[in-house]
Amino acid sequence: MSRTKEEENVFLGLDLGTSGLRAVLANDGGTIIASSEGTYPVAHAHPGWSEQDPADWIAALNGCVAELRSSHPAEFAALKGIGVSGHMHGATCLDDSGDVIRPCILWNDTRSHAEAAALDAAPRVRDLSGNIVFPGFTAPKLVWMQKNEPENFARVAKVLLPAAYLNFYMTGRYFADMSDSAGTSWLDVGARDWSDVLLSASGMRRDQMPELVEGSEAGGTLRPELAADWGVSSDVAVVGGGGDNAVAACGVGTLREGDGFVSLGTSGVLLAAKDSFAPMPSSAVHTFCHAIPGTWYQMGVILAATDSLNWLSRNLGKGAADLSRDLGETISGPGDLRFLPYLSGERTPHNDSAIRGAFIGLDIGAGHAELTQAVMEGVSFALRDNLAALESTGTKLDRVLAIGGGSQSPYWVELLATLLNIQIDLPEAGDFGAALGAARLAICGATGAKPTDIMTAPAVAKTISPRADLVAAYQDAWQKYRASYSAIKAIQ
Repeated sequence: MSRTKEEENVFLGLDLGTSGLRAVLANDGGTIIASSEGTYPVAHAHPGWSEQDPADWIAALNGCVAELRSSHPAEFAALKGIGVSGHMHGATCLDDSGDVIRPCILWNDTRSHAEAAALDAAPRVRDLSGNIVFPGFTAPKLVWMQKNEPENFARVAKVLLPAAYLNFYMTGRYFADMSDSAGTSWLDVGARDWSDVLLSASGMRRDQMPELVEGSEAGGTLRPELAADWGVSSDVAVVGGGGDNAVAACGVGTLREGDGFVSLGTSGVLLAAKDSFAPMPSSAVHTFCHAIPGTWYQMGVILAATDSLNWLSRNLGKGAADLSRDLGETISGPGDLRFLPYLSGERTPHNDSAIRGAFIGLDIGAGHAELTQAVMEGVSFALRDNLAALESTGTKLDRVLAIGGGSQSPYWVELLATLLNIQIDLPEAGDFGAALGAARLAICGATGAKPTDIMTAPAVAKTISPRADLVAAYQDAWQKYRASYSAIKAIQ
C-alpha cells in the first residue's frame, strides 16, 4: 500500500545564497514538493568590503519556513531532515555566549588581500590546504581582524561559515562539513581534518573551530524549542550540508571521477569530481573536499559570468534575454571585438583581485549585437582558461552538464561547447540547484541512504556538440584573448 502525504518523509533543503535564501521541501525520493524564497541585503561600507548581518539569514529562514508551513502543513509536519548549502568562505565570528561579534565578512570581500598574500607565502600552507590562499578565503579575514579590530578578535570563541551558522541556530551545536571548511585555509584537505599548522599560521586555535562532519552526516537535531515553533518532531536531523558548489554537484549527480558541470550563473564555474586528492595550487584551481565521504572536487572559478551580461544589460537599457535573443541560436565565428570579463577581479587562473575588465578593438560601427557577442565570448574564453587550468592538474572532462541562467541561451551553450571542445548536456526542465542538493544530503543523513542512490544525474533533454567547422577559429581567438590579460595588467 502506498503511503499518504501525511505518512511520507519530508526533507528541507536550504540554499543560503549571497542575496537570498531558497528553501525546498522534498520527499524521500528527492522530488521537490514546494519552495520558498527570502532576500536580504549586502553592505559595502568601503571599497572592497562586503558584509552581511547573520540575523538577516535567520529572518529569511523563519520566513521561508512560515510560508512552507502555511502552504503545505501536512507535508512540513512530516519533516525528518534538514541540509544547508551556504556561500563559502564567510567569517561569522561568535563570542563565548554564541552571540555574533560583528557582521559576517563575505566571500567576495577583498580587504584582506595583503594578509592572504602573506599567508600564501607561509611554509606548508599551500601543501596542506591544497590551494592558494585567496583574499576571499576565511583565514586572512581573521588576520585582518587581529590587525584592525583587535577588540573583536580577542572575543572570538568560534568562527563559523554561513552554512555552519544556520546549523548552530537550528541545533545549538557547532559543526560544519568538509566541503565548506576546505575553503577556509585551515583544513588539511587531503586528511579532511583541521590542521594545527594552518591554524597557527593565522593566529587561530582548534577550539575556535566547529566539529567536522561529512555533508551527508547528521551533526545534530533540531532544538526542541525551535521544533515546537515550527510544529515538527524534535528528532529532525540536521546534516553537515556544504559549500554551494559541492552541494550543487550533489543536486546534479556530479560525484565520480569524470563527472563535471559548467555553471553560467552570476559567477562561472567549471567543476570536476575527483576520486582522490590531487591539488596543484599554482594553477589557481580550487581543490576541495566534496560534500560526500571519500570524494573531492576541483573547480575553476571566474567572478563575473552572467554578471557581465547583466552589467551590459543595465548600461544598454535592454534586457539580458533580449540581448541574447538578438544573436540568434547558433554561432558563426568569433568577433573582432574582445571583452575581458574581470569586472570584479579574477580567480582562475590569475588570482588577481585588482584586475578590471576592458573592451579591446571597439569600432565605430559596433552596436548592441557586437557588444553582446563580445561579452559572451569573453566569459567563454575565461571558462576556457579554467579548462586549461584543470587539464594542467591532470583532470580530464569529456562532457559536462550545463546549469545556471546563462545555459538558457542556445547561442552561449554552443559557443561554450565549441570553445571547450566537449559535449555539453542540457537537463530536462526542473530544479537542480543547491537547495535540491541540500535536501538530498538530508535524505542520506536522516535515512542512511547511499549518496550514489539518491544523488542521481537529471535526465538529459539535449546534447550540444562542438561546431567542428569553427573549433580552430575559436581556439585561435582564445589564444589572442589569453595575451590580453598581461597587456591590460601592465597599464591598469
